[in-house]
Amino acid sequence: MAKYVTTIESPMSPDAAFAYMADLRNFEEWDPGVQRSEQVEGASIGPDAVYDVTVDAPGKGLTLRYRTVEYDAPRSVTVEAKSTLFTSLDRITVEPSGDGSLVTYDAELTLNGPLGLFDVALKPTFRKIGGRANEGLLRVLDGTQR
Repeated sequence: MAKYVTTIESPMSPDAAFAYMADLRNFEEWDPGVQRSEQVEGASIGPDAVYDVTVDAPGKGLTLRYRTVEYDAPRSVTVEAKSTLFTSLDRITVEPSGDGSLVTYDAELTLNGPLGLFDVALKPTFRKIGGRANEGLLRVLDGTQR
């Protein structure tokens, strides 16, 4: 399993930070690896929200369907995408910190089935992808690294 975790201290209120991060339509604003993100089910952010997220991949990109699997507003949301090759599990937690908030983004990428033997090969690439996304998060959350 490849994993990337970052925590950012933001001047945004916990409610505002959670609302922004839990809405996966915002992915493309801060993650340079995301070409497009649209909500395909659910009226707004929440436990029934489902998103199609197109990420960089050879050709026209790869569209992953992210389903909300845990939702505890305004503290945490977990979304999961499964393809034939891999599973992506993204957890976002928000907690109060002074006048702002601490936002933790925890992403795991696991190759499915026998491909799991190659999980270790994903780690350096996933760290690089996570680092680029981290820069975007620092920008949109107007934050500092924790």
